Amino acid sequence: MLKIAVPVEGTIIQNYCDALECVGLEPVAVNEICEANDFAGLLLPGGADVCPDRYGEAVNGAEETNPALDALQFGMLAAFTALKKPVLGICRGHQVINVFFGGSLYQDLPTAARHRHIGHDQAHPTAAEEGSWIARLYGKTHITTNSAHHEGVKTPGRGLVVVQRAMDDGVVEGMIHEALPLISVQWHPERMCLSKAREDTVNGLPVFEHFRRMAEGK
Repeated sequence: MLKIAVPVEGTIIQNYCDALECVGLEPVAVNEICEANDFAGLLLPGGADVCPDRYGEAVNGAEETNPALDALQFGMLAAFTALKKPVLGICRGHQVINVFFGGSLYQDLPTAARHRHIGHDQAHPTAAEEGSWIARLYGKTHITTNSAHHEGVKTPGRGLVVVQRAMDDGVVEGMIHEALPLISVQWHPERMCLSKAREDTVNGLPVFEHFRRMAEGK
């Protein structure tokens, strides 16, 4: 199986492992910056808020932050983008990617109550751009996804193209880089597939299948 680096402190949350392994990829927990050439791709998972000083702001709504995790994930992202190797960002990972490319975040969305985890992931309708990678995956532009966050993309980073937004408040839900093999989603596809598949959202597995094709160079 192709190895996928997942930079975390400790072990990888099982949901990510299950989804990656289901599509034929091998998740490998990375606890320090290492050689990108040893892996076929990089997955940046959900987690703590990105430290606001990463995008030149003081704390103004950001909650739990983790500077050590930031250093690890930003370092690994730099290594993979330098080699133009595939990257998938999910939730926090979506935000890490945006900040890495010079973008900024809403530290606490005005509509955060619609997106926060409230004992479960909320579901909400989104609209993807016609012809985007998300629209191609699902064969339609309007899909319902889950939500479990309070921060969001404010100013998109250099080279990042917004391809999906929440329909009710416009929060950026999906992006792609214009030149690099890099995609990201604000939602949690690993909690929308396999044993966690939901009747009120699309299935998240196609996102991981698409990432596998990227890792294979297809």
